[in-house]
Amino acid sequence: MSRSPQRPSKGRRIGKAPDKPALPGQVVLVLQGGGALGAYQAGVYEALHEAGIEPDWLVGTSIGAINSALIAGNPPARRLQKLRAFWQCVEQNAIVNIPDYFFPGVGTALANWMTVMAGIPGFFTPNPVAWCNQYASLGLKNAAYYSTQPLRSTLEKLLDFRHINDGRTRMSLGAVNVGNGEMRYFDSRKETITMDHIMASSAYPPAFPAVRIDGDSYWDGGIYSNTPIEAVLDDNPRRDSLIFAVDVWNPGGAEPQSLWEVAGREKEILYASRADSHIARQKQIHHLRHVIRELTKAIPPQSRSSPKVRELASWGCHTIMHVVRLVAGGIDGEDEMKDIDFTPESIRNRWRAGYADTAAMLHLAPWTLPVDPIEGVVIHDALSENETSLSSVIRE
Repeated sequence: MSRSPQRPSKGRRIGKAPDKPALPGQVVLVLQGGGALGAYQAGVYEALHEAGIEPDWLVGTSIGAINSALIAGNPPARRLQKLRAFWQCVEQNAIVNIPDYFFPGVGTALANWMTVMAGIPGFFTPNPVAWCNQYASLGLKNAAYYSTQPLRSTLEKLLDFRHINDGRTRMSLGAVNVGNGEMRYFDSRKETITMDHIMASSAYPPAFPAVRIDGDSYWDGGIYSNTPIEAVLDDNPRRDSLIFAVDVWNPGGAEPQSLWEVAGREKEILYASRADSHIARQKQIHHLRHVIRELTKAIPPQSRSSPKVRELASWGCHTIMHVVRLVAGGIDGEDEMKDIDFTPESIRNRWRAGYADTAAMLHLAPWTLPVDPIEGVVIHDALSENETSLSSVIRE
């Protein structure tokens, strides 16, 4: 699918509304991990915000956890400002400005290698002791190539944990337990979220160090499940939901023709994290829950009150989950290192693409169409058999 690299022109924007539109349930924003690709997520949020839609629940891992915290950690009127401040803080500029028309891609490549060698001042910096000897026993806090203390300092200036923990916007952050390899979601509905929870969810090894919480050490949840939508679909009690699942890694792509392209394609497949199969399985499970509900209705009223029937009927469900999938497409010049491409131009282009894709989806509003009541999970892809290409409705 083609993508417009430019944000829609000023004037009336698609999806913009003075008041929050009628929606089919709670609004959930699910954000993958993907480093610099997370700028696309910021564009998605901007389009929702301008449409009068604020998430009731944010679920994220890695950079998705950081973006989630920036949203949940501020009042709606200041969220975009804080998102912009963060992404400006992590921009990486090449030492010299080399025009692309002379040496295409060289400027971006230099900036990426600067990121590898010197880090990003507002995000992470090299850990010299780890670079000198990868076999040295350095302890939990130093067993990583970079220190993320700059990220902690940056977020301290941009977040207000009173907003995260006041119960108005739920936030769940995925992290994997280093000791037992199990996924855990730190949930503001169940516990008080601190900076350590955000840092743990974005502690991607071996680049970033694990974070200890309540005696256990945690890494970035993306190494276990980079598409944390299961946290929503497995939630209990379930609620009708409009879920915006933002995928910054595209599972589909052309066959690679070089070793460099192979590395890039492998990374796309790895971090797409089987999103298609996860959602398909959840769709099947929710369909069965609705079948149980319908079968229960066929049981004579006098039999429904028996303990056994009530227990079986409890597996039924009446909720409808609308899953709106927004998948980031590639931008010109991207390569295997795109997730560390924090150049200003790439950040702007990804932000614009997220905005444009979301604005177009809001214009289509497929969740307003009738659905089969037996279906528990309804999928709305950016391109489906009954929908127009998003790029054709970016502007009216």
